[in-house]
Amino acid sequence: MAVIIPCYNEAVTIGKVVDDFRRVLPEAAVYVYDNNSSDGTGNIARAHGATVKVERRQGKGNVVRQMMRDIDAEAYLMVDGDDTYLDWFSRF
Repeated sequence: MAVIIPCYNEAVTIGKVVDDFRRVLPEAAVYVYDNNSSDGTGNIARAHGATVKVERRQGKGNVVRQMMRDIDAEAYLMVDGDDTYLDWFSRF
């Protein structure tokens, strides 16, 4: 399983998002795609254990297409890096 997270300037929340997925899905690979962030998003994600890749072509569509080209997995779970998904982690 691959957790894929497209990001643009998500420094405030990306560490928590990566940590949550690494805790709940420890067998999954966590990938953060930094889409030209200027706030250190990629460095923070890397420090929290994510594999960080950079997509220079601006826009979520470009990032998602590149993720699908780069990552080979049996299952994908895509979430935003802004920690706005439902807090289903509280159940674990």
